Amino acid sequence: MLVSRWDMIFEKEGVYLHTNAKRSNQDTTIPGFIRIVERAGVPALEWSPLEDDGRNAPAVLYSRKVSEQSCQENTSKSRYSPAGQWAFSLPLSELYSLRRARFSLGRNFLVLTSRGGHPLPPLHFHRGGTRELLRALQHYIILDQSPVDGRLFLAYPLDSGALSQSFDKLHLLDDGGSDLRFIHDPYATTFGGFSKVTNFFRAALRPPDSPAHSRPAQDPSLPSQPDDEPGFELITCLGPRPDVTRGRPLGNWEEFLDSEGRVKNPEKVKELVFRGGITPSLRKEIWKFLLGFYPWNSTTKEREDILRVKTDEYFRMKVQWKSVSEEQEMRNSLLRGYRNLIERDVNRTDRHNTFFSGNDNPGLTLLHDVLMTYCMYNFDLGYVQGMSDLLSPILFVTQNEVESFWCLVFIFSSLQHQNFEESQEAMKQQLLQLSVLLKALDPELCDFLDSQDSGSLCFCFRWLLIWFKREFSFEDILILWEVLWTRLPCDNFHLLIACAILQSQRGELIGSDHDFNTILKHINELTMKLDLLSMLRGAEAIYLQLVRCKDLPLKVQQVLGLYVPSSSDEESPDSQSSETQRLLAQSQAAAAASSSACGSSSP
Repeated sequence: MLVSRWDMIFEKEGVYLHTNAKRSNQDTTIPGFIRIVERAGVPALEWSPLEDDGRNAPAVLYSRKVSEQSCQENTSKSRYSPAGQWAFSLPLSELYSLRRARFSLGRNFLVLTSRGGHPLPPLHFHRGGTRELLRALQHYIILDQSPVDGRLFLAYPLDSGALSQSFDKLHLLDDGGSDLRFIHDPYATTFGGFSKVTNFFRAALRPPDSPAHSRPAQDPSLPSQPDDEPGFELITCLGPRPDVTRGRPLGNWEEFLDSEGRVKNPEKVKELVFRGGITPSLRKEIWKFLLGFYPWNSTTKEREDILRVKTDEYFRMKVQWKSVSEEQEMRNSLLRGYRNLIERDVNRTDRHNTFFSGNDNPGLTLLHDVLMTYCMYNFDLGYVQGMSDLLSPILFVTQNEVESFWCLVFIFSSLQHQNFEESQEAMKQQLLQLSVLLKALDPELCDFLDSQDSGSLCFCFRWLLIWFKREFSFEDILILWEVLWTRLPCDNFHLLIACAILQSQRGELIGSDHDFNTILKHINELTMKLDLLSMLRGAEAIYLQLVRCKDLPLKVQQVLGLYVPSSSDEESPDSQSSETQRLLAQSQAAAAASSSACGSSSP
């Protein structure tokens, strides 16, 4: 038996662990003690079941020295009953963050994260006592409120300068492996990063301009809100969610064109597309406006010139990779890697669709060629898994190699330009924004997900990366994407769709015995089971409900685009006209060069 010198600083009974019966043969709630003890002068936070007197070190010890492992097990573990396997000890110097929340029934719980990223089980205080524990902790550490989540506090030693460090220096999603791993598989890389830390760790991501020392730390032991959740902006102004109806698909395209072919009212077109989508026979034409291939104010003649310029530019880039010999490619590992990834993904992209089905299908060849040409256009980014998913519906609609290429360029440059970057900063930011919205709409659902180590919403990663491509049918995706491309009613409407999906599943999630793994499994099994029109109505209703709130928190306003810093007012106006002139200038220059060449060759 391992016995060490120890002093009891704080003890509270009635602190429960809620385990999952599917993973153990014991009760799903285990009563126990939470203690602050000093062992050999080192303060630690410990939980142990009721039968333990606290004199012996618990079975599981967390420390930075073993951060590459899940935990360090004490050899005295066998002295405990089955409940003892859940006991843990965390030195306060290794406490990274603490999140305090409560269910609607009034039961508080705390979630702790170690600096090594170890997932500690949530502590449920059935008889109260969180405030007293936090006061006792503050004798040893500083608890500083996160600027992202008012219920989360970051822990710093009393004598540490770490409080001044920006949270973004921690690189929470860095995998530590090959620099090219994200290029190979962004899903695996991101989920691998999430597995290293808990959701509460992730929710504390600080923006670069928000260092911890920029504001005074709030005392987490003092109640600051009626529901006793410190610092949490509980929205009390939300009214009822309005009923929303969808419209008819946009038709009669000719009515929106003037005598020279200009679109007379682009905003009205976007509004109709947002409300009801586009008649399938008109998609080929209207998508090219939504995706920047043609400026809205271009004439029919100008569009003919633009097509000629863009066709020439595309085939110049295509010739570049087509002309690379096998011997040259053997000395270019990056190009060879891009080609291998593209060939692999093309062979498994939307093969159920007749445009891409069967062997030696011309559609597959076009898909391959457009993606290879994009690698030449943006060699730094190259090809990332998921790009084929974004291209295939565009290629299916346009049935044109050149047009689909430039539409894809627009998507990566204007709509989803950062989703595929190796740093994954854009994806982290979107998950944080989704968390902000969900906390405003449904704090109880957020608390439940937190209690099951799912508050990071990492199971939504695929949704946001490729805009629900795997969640809805191919036909539904055509409608959904053209709605999203209008960027109405805000740029982040895809996040509102994600909220609508999650809220549609709240009864199944909260009402069942789910843990992290089963939540992830349930979300993945929603594929092809969601009704698109219901989700679109729900997302728009959420938007209207939020914007009608008079005291909407600033962070929610920012996600919805309702609050814009004054500096943005200085940005240049719509540049569509200048883009048209640029393309026309290229066309005229090319024509002049051709005429000159013809003249010099004549007798």
